Amino acid sequence: MNSKKILAIILAGAGMVLAGTAQAQVTEKKSLTLDGAKRVIAAAEDYAKQNKAPGGVIAVVDAGGNLMALERLDGTFAAGANISIGKARTAVLFQKPTKVFEDIINKGRTAMAALPDSFFTPLQGGIPVVLDGQIIGGVGVSGAMSAAQDEQLAIAGADAAKSFGGDPVATTSNPPVSYFSKAQTDAGFEKGSVLFDGDNGGRNYMVHSSRREGPGLVEVHTRDTDILYVLKGSATVITGGRMVDSKPTAADEIRGKEITGGETRELVPGDAMIIPNGVPHWFKNVNGPFLYFVVKVR
Repeated sequence: MNSKKILAIILAGAGMVLAGTAQAQVTEKKSLTLDGAKRVIAAAEDYAKQNKAPGGVIAVVDAGGNLMALERLDGTFAAGANISIGKARTAVLFQKPTKVFEDIINKGRTAMAALPDSFFTPLQGGIPVVLDGQIIGGVGVSGAMSAAQDEQLAIAGADAAKSFGGDPVATTSNPPVSYFSKAQTDAGFEKGSVLFDGDNGGRNYMVHSSRREGPGLVEVHTRDTDILYVLKGSATVITGGRMVDSKPTAADEIRGKEITGGETRELVPGDAMIIPNGVPHWFKNVNGPFLYFVVKVR
Protein backbone atom coordinates (compact mmCIF):
# COMPACT_ATOMS: atom_id res chain seq x y z
CA MET A 1 0.00 0.00 0.00
CA ASN A 2 1.53 3.34 -1.03
CA SER A 3 1.98 6.31 1.31
CA LYS A 4 -0.91 8.32 -0.21
CA LYS A 5 -3.42 5.55 0.50
CA ILE A 6 -2.11 5.16 4.05
CA LEU A 7 -2.42 8.93 4.61
CA ALA A 8 -5.98 8.88 3.26
CA ILE A 9 -6.96 6.06 5.63
CA ILE A 10 -5.39 7.87 8.60
CA LEU A 11 -7.20 11.12 7.76
CA ALA A 12 -10.52 9.32 7.30
CA GLY A 13 -10.10 7.56 10.63
CA ALA A 14 -9.19 10.79 12.35
CA GLY A 15 -12.27 12.44 10.87
CA MET A 16 -14.50 9.69 12.24
CA VAL A 17 -12.95 10.00 15.69
CA LEU A 18 -13.36 13.78 15.68
CA ALA A 19 -16.95 13.50 14.49
CA GLY A 20 -17.71 10.98 17.21
CA THR A 21 -16.11 13.21 19.82
CA ALA A 22 -18.05 16.25 18.66
CA GLN A 23 -21.28 14.26 18.69
CA ALA A 24 -20.60 13.17 22.27
CA GLN A 25 -20.03 16.76 23.35
CA VAL A 26 -23.24 18.17 21.89
CA THR A 27 -26.82 17.04 22.49
CA GLU A 28 -30.03 17.99 20.80
CA LYS A 29 -32.31 20.07 22.99
CA LYS A 30 -35.96 20.75 22.25
CA SER A 31 -37.23 24.23 23.05
CA LEU A 32 -40.68 25.42 24.04
CA THR A 33 -41.98 27.96 21.52
CA LEU A 34 -44.40 30.80 22.21
CA ASP A 35 -47.08 28.83 20.39
CA GLY A 36 -46.40 25.88 22.70
CA ALA A 37 -46.60 28.14 25.77
CA LYS A 38 -49.96 29.47 24.58
CA ARG A 39 -51.22 25.90 24.12
CA VAL A 40 -50.21 25.05 27.67
CA ILE A 41 -52.14 28.07 28.96
CA ALA A 42 -55.18 27.25 26.79
CA ALA A 43 -55.32 23.68 28.13
CA ALA A 44 -55.09 24.87 31.74
CA GLU A 45 -57.73 27.54 31.10
CA ASP A 46 -60.10 24.98 29.52
CA TYR A 47 -59.71 22.75 32.58
CA ALA A 48 -60.42 25.74 34.84
CA LYS A 49 -63.66 26.50 32.98
CA GLN A 50 -64.81 22.88 32.93
CA ASN A 51 -64.19 22.49 36.66
CA LYS A 52 -65.51 25.93 37.65
CA ALA A 53 -62.26 27.20 39.14
CA PRO A 54 -62.95 30.60 40.77
CA GLY A 55 -59.76 32.06 39.31
CA GLY A 56 -56.13 31.36 38.63
CA VAL A 57 -52.97 32.80 37.17
CA ILE A 58 -51.25 30.49 34.68
CA ALA A 59 -47.55 31.12 34.04
CA VAL A 60 -45.33 29.29 31.56
CA VAL A 61 -41.52 29.47 31.60
CA ASP A 62 -38.89 28.01 29.27
CA ALA A 63 -36.28 25.41 30.24
CA GLY A 64 -34.14 28.13 31.81
CA GLY A 65 -36.94 29.43 34.02
CA ASN A 66 -37.57 32.56 31.92
CA LEU A 67 -41.18 33.74 31.68
CA MET A 68 -42.73 33.12 28.24
CA ALA A 69 -46.45 33.67 28.76
CA LEU A 70 -48.87 34.48 31.55
CA GLU A 71 -52.64 34.72 31.81
CA ARG A 72 -54.63 35.92 34.78
CA LEU A 73 -58.22 34.68 34.92
CA ASP A 74 -60.91 37.05 36.12
CA GLY A 75 -61.28 37.23 39.87
CA THR A 76 -57.73 36.13 40.74
CA PHE A 77 -55.90 37.94 43.52
CA ALA A 78 -53.11 40.28 42.42
CA ALA A 79 -50.20 38.39 44.01
CA GLY A 80 -51.10 35.26 42.06
CA ALA A 81 -48.93 36.32 39.11
CA ASN A 82 -45.65 36.34 41.03
CA ILE A 83 -46.51 33.15 42.88
CA SER A 84 -47.41 31.24 39.69
CA ILE A 85 -44.17 32.38 38.00
CA GLY A 86 -42.22 31.18 41.04
CA LYS A 87 -43.94 27.79 40.94
CA ALA A 88 -43.25 27.33 37.22
CA ARG A 89 -39.59 28.37 37.64
CA THR A 90 -39.11 26.01 40.60
CA ALA A 91 -40.60 23.07 38.68
CA VAL A 92 -38.15 23.66 35.82
CA LEU A 93 -34.97 24.44 37.73
CA PHE A 94 -35.42 21.53 40.15
CA GLN A 95 -37.08 19.26 37.53
CA LYS A 96 -39.84 18.13 39.89
CA PRO A 97 -43.43 19.13 40.73
CA THR A 98 -43.37 21.78 43.42
CA LYS A 99 -45.59 19.70 45.70
CA VAL A 100 -42.53 17.50 46.30
CA PHE A 101 -40.76 20.38 48.05
CA GLU A 102 -43.83 21.51 49.98
CA ASP A 103 -44.19 17.97 51.33
CA ILE A 104 -40.48 17.81 52.24
CA ILE A 105 -40.71 21.06 54.21
CA ASN A 106 -43.95 20.01 55.91
CA LYS A 107 -42.22 16.79 57.03
CA GLY A 108 -39.60 18.77 58.90
CA ARG A 109 -36.83 19.74 56.52
CA THR A 110 -37.49 23.43 57.03
CA ALA A 111 -33.99 24.44 55.96
CA MET A 112 -35.17 24.24 52.35
CA ALA A 113 -37.44 27.21 53.01
CA ALA A 114 -34.32 29.35 53.41
CA LEU A 115 -33.45 29.05 49.70
CA PRO A 116 -33.81 32.38 47.82
CA ASP A 117 -37.40 32.93 46.74
CA SER A 118 -36.13 34.40 43.46
CA PHE A 119 -35.93 30.86 42.12
CA PHE A 120 -37.55 28.66 44.78
CA THR A 121 -41.28 28.66 45.51
CA PRO A 122 -42.07 25.40 47.35
CA LEU A 123 -45.84 25.60 46.96
CA GLN A 124 -48.06 23.05 45.25
CA GLY A 125 -49.05 24.04 41.72
CA GLY A 126 -45.85 23.91 39.62
CA ILE A 127 -45.33 21.15 37.02
CA PRO A 128 -42.50 20.56 34.50
CA VAL A 129 -43.54 20.50 30.84
CA VAL A 130 -42.05 17.37 29.26
CA LEU A 131 -41.77 16.37 25.60
CA ASP A 132 -40.12 13.12 24.49
CA GLY A 133 -38.48 12.72 27.89
CA GLN A 134 -37.00 16.24 27.91
CA ILE A 135 -38.08 19.04 30.22
CA ILE A 136 -38.79 21.93 27.86
CA GLY A 137 -40.46 24.31 30.28
CA GLY A 138 -42.66 24.61 33.32
CA VAL A 139 -46.17 25.73 34.18
CA GLY A 140 -47.26 27.22 37.48
CA VAL A 141 -50.76 28.05 38.70
CA SER A 142 -51.91 30.09 41.70
CA GLY A 143 -55.30 31.38 42.77
CA ALA A 144 -57.64 28.48 41.95
CA MET A 145 -60.06 26.97 44.48
CA SER A 146 -57.30 25.18 46.42
CA ALA A 147 -53.66 24.15 46.22
CA ALA A 148 -54.82 20.81 44.82
CA GLN A 149 -56.79 22.55 42.07
CA ASP A 150 -53.78 24.76 41.31
CA GLU A 151 -51.86 21.57 40.61
CA GLN A 152 -54.71 20.06 38.58
CA LEU A 153 -54.74 23.10 36.30
CA ALA A 154 -50.96 22.94 35.96
CA ILE A 155 -51.09 19.23 35.10
CA ALA A 156 -53.75 19.87 32.47
CA GLY A 157 -51.52 22.55 30.96
CA ALA A 158 -48.38 20.41 31.02
CA ASP A 159 -50.28 17.50 29.46
CA ALA A 160 -50.88 19.68 26.39
CA ALA A 161 -47.25 18.98 25.43
CA LYS A 162 -48.29 15.42 24.59
CA SER A 163 -50.00 16.82 21.50
CA PHE A 164 -47.00 18.85 20.30
CA GLY A 165 -45.75 17.80 16.88
CA GLY A 166 -42.45 18.30 15.11
CA ASP A 167 -43.75 20.65 12.41
CA PRO A 168 -44.31 24.13 13.93
CA VAL A 169 -46.26 25.27 10.87
CA ALA A 170 -48.66 22.35 10.98
CA THR A 171 -49.15 22.49 14.74
CA THR A 172 -49.78 26.22 14.70
CA SER A 173 -52.70 25.89 12.29
CA ASN A 174 -54.34 22.95 14.03
CA PRO A 175 -56.64 23.26 17.08
CA PRO A 176 -55.18 21.97 20.35
CA VAL A 177 -55.81 18.37 21.33
CA SER A 178 -57.77 18.01 24.56
CA TYR A 179 -56.46 15.41 27.00
CA PHE A 180 -58.10 14.31 30.24
CA SER A 181 -56.23 12.17 32.73
CA LYS A 182 -57.84 9.31 34.63
CA ALA A 183 -57.97 11.53 37.72
CA GLN A 184 -59.90 14.18 35.80
CA THR A 185 -62.43 11.74 34.33
CA ASP A 186 -62.87 9.98 37.67
CA ALA A 187 -63.59 13.35 39.28
CA GLY A 188 -66.14 14.09 36.56
CA PHE A 189 -67.99 10.84 37.19
CA GLU A 190 -68.18 11.49 40.93
CA LYS A 191 -71.11 13.87 40.38
CA GLY A 192 -71.58 13.84 36.61
CA SER A 193 -70.22 16.84 34.76
CA VAL A 194 -69.29 18.40 31.43
CA LEU A 195 -65.84 17.14 30.51
CA PHE A 196 -65.43 19.27 27.39
CA ASP A 197 -67.55 22.24 26.30
CA GLY A 198 -67.20 22.64 22.55
CA ASP A 199 -68.99 25.99 22.61
CA ASN A 200 -65.91 27.55 24.23
CA GLY A 201 -63.75 26.60 21.26
CA GLY A 202 -66.23 27.05 18.45
CA ARG A 203 -66.84 23.29 18.15
CA ASN A 204 -70.19 21.64 17.46
CA TYR A 205 -69.88 19.00 20.17
CA MET A 206 -69.67 18.53 23.93
CA VAL A 207 -68.47 15.60 26.05
CA HIS A 208 -70.18 14.68 29.31
CA SER A 209 -68.98 12.29 32.01
CA SER A 210 -72.53 11.34 33.04
CA ARG A 211 -73.75 9.67 36.20
CA ARG A 212 -77.24 8.45 37.11
CA GLU A 213 -78.34 7.02 40.43
CA GLY A 214 -81.99 6.55 39.51
CA PRO A 215 -84.61 7.05 36.78
CA GLY A 216 -85.18 10.44 35.25
CA LEU A 217 -87.61 12.41 33.10
CA VAL A 218 -88.17 11.82 29.42
CA GLU A 219 -85.75 13.98 27.43
CA VAL A 220 -85.80 15.46 23.94
CA HIS A 221 -82.85 17.46 22.64
CA THR A 222 -84.14 19.27 19.58
CA ARG A 223 -80.64 20.09 18.27
CA ASP A 224 -78.23 17.67 19.97
CA THR A 225 -77.59 14.07 18.95
CA ASP A 226 -76.41 11.95 21.91
CA ILE A 227 -73.72 9.29 21.42
CA LEU A 228 -73.54 7.11 24.54
CA TYR A 229 -70.98 4.59 25.74
CA VAL A 230 -71.68 2.70 28.99
CA LEU A 231 -68.88 2.17 31.52
CA LYS A 232 -70.59 0.93 34.70
CA GLY A 233 -74.01 -0.13 35.97
CA SER A 234 -77.10 -0.88 33.92
CA ALA A 235 -80.26 0.90 32.85
CA THR A 236 -83.55 0.33 31.06
CA VAL A 237 -83.87 2.92 28.29
CA ILE A 238 -86.96 3.59 26.19
CA THR A 239 -86.52 5.53 22.94
CA GLY A 240 -89.04 6.86 20.45
CA GLY A 241 -92.78 6.55 21.04
CA ARG A 242 -94.87 9.42 22.35
CA MET A 243 -93.91 11.67 25.23
CA VAL A 244 -96.56 12.37 27.90
CA ASP A 245 -96.93 15.79 29.55
CA SER A 246 -94.14 17.36 27.54
CA LYS A 247 -92.97 20.91 28.27
CA PRO A 248 -89.95 23.03 27.27
CA THR A 249 -87.44 23.40 30.10
CA ALA A 250 -84.64 25.33 28.35
CA ALA A 251 -83.57 26.40 24.90
CA ASP A 252 -83.81 23.38 22.58
CA GLU A 253 -84.72 21.11 25.51
CA ILE A 254 -88.05 19.38 26.27
CA ARG A 255 -88.93 17.15 29.23
CA GLY A 256 -91.87 14.83 29.88
CA LYS A 257 -93.34 12.46 32.44
CA GLU A 258 -93.19 9.16 30.53
CA ILE A 259 -93.22 7.51 27.09
CA THR A 260 -95.99 5.44 25.58
CA GLY A 261 -94.81 2.95 22.96
CA GLY A 262 -91.22 3.17 21.81
CA GLU A 263 -88.39 0.63 21.98
CA THR A 264 -87.03 -0.75 25.25
CA ARG A 265 -83.38 -1.72 25.67
CA GLU A 266 -81.22 -2.84 28.58
CA LEU A 267 -77.87 -1.01 28.58
CA VAL A 268 -74.85 -2.63 30.24
CA PRO A 269 -71.11 -1.81 30.25
CA GLY A 270 -69.68 -1.89 26.74
CA ASP A 271 -72.97 -0.97 25.05
CA ALA A 272 -73.18 2.06 22.81
CA MET A 273 -76.20 3.98 21.54
CA ILE A 274 -76.82 6.89 19.20
CA ILE A 275 -79.97 8.92 19.90
CA PRO A 276 -80.63 11.42 17.07
CA ASN A 277 -81.81 14.91 17.93
CA GLY A 278 -85.58 15.14 18.32
CA VAL A 279 -86.00 11.53 19.52
CA PRO A 280 -87.57 11.09 23.00
CA HIS A 281 -85.54 8.93 25.38
CA TRP A 282 -86.17 7.86 28.95
CA PHE A 283 -83.96 6.18 31.52
CA LYS A 284 -86.90 4.38 33.09
CA ASN A 285 -84.96 2.15 35.49
CA VAL A 286 -81.36 2.54 36.66
CA ASN A 287 -79.15 0.18 38.62
CA GLY A 288 -76.65 2.73 39.80
CA PRO A 289 -74.29 4.20 39.82
CA PHE A 290 -74.79 4.19 36.06
CA LEU A 291 -71.73 5.81 34.46
CA TYR A 292 -71.50 6.61 30.77
CA PHE A 293 -69.79 8.97 28.36
CA VAL A 294 -72.03 11.17 26.21
CA VAL A 295 -70.80 13.03 23.17
CA LYS A 296 -73.38 15.67 22.20
CA VAL A 297 -73.13 16.65 18.54
CA ARG A 298 -75.03 19.77 17.51
